[in-house]
Parts: sequence; structure tokens; C-alpha cells
Amino acid sequence: MTGVFPKIEFYFGTLVLGVALTALAQQPPVKVNVLNVCSPSTDEQKEIASALARIPKQPLFTEDFEVARGRSSLAGGAGFLQAGQSAQLSDQPSVASWVRLRREFSVQAMFSTIQYSFSNDGKNMVETLVLHVREPKDLVMVSIEDSASAVTSPATMLATDSAASRMKLERFGKSSVVLARCTGSEGSPAPDQTAYEPLFASASSILTNYRGLLNARRMVPDELSRVTTASAPGTKTASKAGRKSAGKPGTQKK
Repeated sequence: MTGVFPKIEFYFGTLVLGVALTALAQQPPVKVNVLNVCSPSTDEQKEIASALARIPKQPLFTEDFEVARGRSSLAGGAGFLQAGQSAQLSDQPSVASWVRLRREFSVQAMFSTIQYSFSNDGKNMVETLVLHVREPKDLVMVSIEDSASAVTSPATMLATDSAASRMKLERFGKSSVVLARCTGSEGSPAPDQTAYEPLFASASSILTNYRGLLNARRMVPDELSRVTTASAPGTKTASKAGRKSAGKPGTQKK
């Protein structure tokens, strides 16, 4: 009777191992896409050039718009607050002040909406332009990014029309196409990106054009100043009674 239990344990162990191997074999393979952001292929360069050429220079906007502002922690923050390619990164958590502008294109346009965002965490300033395709088939979204060290004011950065440093195409059912300014690392020089200068120039021109169309040069500094004022120590929000009276200017008590 004592010799039966080891045999049962062996069969049980073999069964468990077989189930585990079967489950492992049924799991879908993991596919990892590595993006060559410093030197995209010739076909990818053509896709980037085609997408940039389809962005309207003189768009027709609808009357709808959105202006938002706030302060956010960069520890796992939103995508539009992430530091750019040439940004100075730090292990210490930081807080960024940001402004977001959004407009809608007319129904005839290829793109449905455009969103411009600007963030400043005290070390880096990042601005991002994102255009969403109205009826995505192959292309879903185009984004253009620019970043700079926060050694000057946002107004100065916007006035100088700094060049684009990163562009990205999100495609339906395919991996993204990205081109970014790349710097050299320790012991290796920066890659030669002379062949991509026309793409960077085109993206920079689009970014400059929409800074003006969205009135970002004036609105961003103004909205950031409001964020600073609202977050200053000792700032109090308006009382409920005060908000009610402020909402009805010109009314008089009879």
C-alpha cells in the first residue's frame, strides 16, 4: 500500500507539467517593434513627407474651441507633458504648468481636430502639435514636438519660433513612424541627419504657422501666468456668494 503513493505523485506531477506546457504553447507570441527614430527608412521618410504635406496651411476652423490650463505631476503624467528628445531629465519628481488649446476643422478637412499643448516644469519647456485624422484608414494621427531648456521665458521661446525636434505618425494596424533629432552619446558622435533636414524644416514651418493660427504666442504666456497666480501661496478661491454676484454683472437690487 505504501508503494502506491509515490506513483500517484509522479502521475500528478506529470499532469500538472503537461497542463502548464500546453497553456504556455497557447499564449500568443510577443511581438516587439523597435523604432529607428534617428534614421528612418526611405519608405518611412516618404510617409512622413506625405503626411506633413497634407496638413493645411490656411485651415478653416469651426467656432468650437477649447482652452485648458493646470499644474500636473510628471511622475507618470499625461503624454503631452512628457519631456522631449533633448530635454534634461531628472530622477526627482517635478511639477509642470501647462496650457492646452484645441480647435476643430471644418467637415471638408482631412483632419478633424488639432491640439496644441505647452508645458514648463522649470527645467524643460515642451510644445506639441497633434492633428487627428477624421476618417483614419492608414494614418491615424500626426504629432510634431519641440523642446528647449527652460533658461528663458515661454514668451521668448514662442517668439523665436524654435525648430521642431520630433515628428510622429501613428498608423492604423501598424507600428508608428518617428523621426527625432538625435545627439551623440559618450564615446560616439551624433548621427548624420543631413538627409532629413527637409523633413525637419517642413515640420518646423507647420509648427510656426499654427502657433500664429492658434494665437499661442499670446495665449500661452497669459494662461501660464494665471496658473502661477492660482497656485501662489495665500491665494483664495472666490466664495460661493461672490461667484454668484460676479456671474450677474449690472444687476441691481430693487
